[in-house]
Amino acid sequence: MKLYLVQHAKAAAKEVDPQRSLTEEGRRETEKVATFVRPLNPGIECIWHSGKKRAAQTAELLVEAFAVKAASLARQGLGPNDAVAPLAEELAAADEEVMIVGHLPFLSKLASLLLTGSESGDTVTFRNGGIVCLQLGEDKRWHICWVVTPDVLG
Repeated sequence: MKLYLVQHAKAAAKEVDPQRSLTEEGRRETEKVATFVRPLNPGIECIWHSGKKRAAQTAELLVEAFAVKAASLARQGLGPNDAVAPLAEELAAADEEVMIVGHLPFLSKLASLLLTGSESGDTVTFRNGGIVCLQLGEDKRWHICWVVTPDVLG
């Protein structure tokens, strides 16, 4: 089973847009990353997001880019400061490939918990619009498969 973790794309400053909609740069960078990853044929079956506008908009771009059959779904427990342990347990038992579009520090804590058993490991550096692919191995441990961020694509 693979898990795709995505920090939402670049969004407008709160002072400019209190809802924090995506910027044009954020949209372009997300589309660039998705175009690069698409040939890998990720088997994403559903995309979950926090419900915040910037995460929802990023998720919608990715639903379209990867032709995900299910629409993106806002889920409780994916906010920036939510606890990660309940989701980690759920993911360990999942049998479908999921993409989660969220925020820091939540994504960083989740990745660290899955990879090291501790939320404080700070094992992955996330970038807006980037995708981190983790895989649950036969050994029942999570491993990093790959990371693609807008800045590595130039």
